Amino acid sequence: MADHKVVSRSEWLVARKELLSKEKEFTRLRDELSRERRELPWVKVDREYTFDAEGGQETLGDLFGRCSQLVVYHFMFGPDWEEGCPSCSFWADNFNNIPIHLQHRDVAFAAISRGPLKKLIDYKKRMGWGFKWVSSLESEFNQDYHVSFPSDKEEQGDVYYNYHMTKFPMKEAPGVSVFLKDNDGNIFHTYSCYSRGLDMLNSAYHHIDLTPKGRDEDDLPFSMAWVRRHDRYED
Repeated sequence: MADHKVVSRSEWLVARKELLSKEKEFTRLRDELSRERRELPWVKVDREYTFDAEGGQETLGDLFGRCSQLVVYHFMFGPDWEEGCPSCSFWADNFNNIPIHLQHRDVAFAAISRGPLKKLIDYKKRMGWGFKWVSSLESEFNQDYHVSFPSDKEEQGDVYYNYHMTKFPMKEAPGVSVFLKDNDGNIFHTYSCYSRGLDMLNSAYHHIDLTPKGRDEDDLPFSMAWVRRHDRYED
């Protein structure tokens, strides 16, 4: 940082405008990518999924509420865990106040984990979150959407995640899945993404990306080694 180039305001403005042209191109490419995402074919959800929710059992269809679209965040919280994943908790801190806005664009939101509902409720209260969070412990939902892995597969490290076979160090993985419900109640799976594809959901990272140091993670044991649950930072 001490050796970083320092120039006059006029020189900075030239460099900034050059970058602006690339930023505009990136925005156009992102809009095109979003259009192509919307044009993906759909898969009909033929399986009935039931979740434990704070108001009682709910089906996947119930999670839509009055909306025709549903975004699900696959939150890493295994059945025997006492706390949610620190990284997923970092992502979830970005979700707390968005559901009301999403609902006004016909989009419902829910986090889904295999942890027992009581543990999810307790952790949600501790974190101060208000978004909907349900337990898939008694269903195959997580396995069907490739974010939970059987023990024998996990031990081998050979699991299907992010659309390819790979080694994964845990039995739970993060992801996001999107669904649509038509007027007849039919539900369709329209999109899922995993791994770095989830960056788009974390506005904190987008703020950090604007800064001179950026994410500053290259020298860490792994990229998010610095992340703590928000009530566990030392200062």
